[in-house]
Amino acid sequence: MLRRRPQLLWLLVPFVLFLGAVPLVNRVRPVLLGLPFLFLWMIAATLLTPLAVWLTHRADRGADGSADRGADQRGGRR
Repeated sequence: MLRRRPQLLWLLVPFVLFLGAVPLVNRVRPVLLGLPFLFLWMIAATLLTPLAVWLTHRADRGADGSADRGADQRGGRR
């Protein structure tokens, strides 16, 4: 499935940010903007998750849309 739809790999970004990297960033110091590093990391991951989902949706729609347009031009689907 990933061979036909590699854009789905964008959905691994939130997984890696929330679960995969937490053991690496689980520390109080350094403090950035008055926040512990882990808290700042979680805020950044939360803000990047919709971006990753949007990129997946956009790439997947683009891949499906080009196939649909080609079928319409050949008289396939209507």
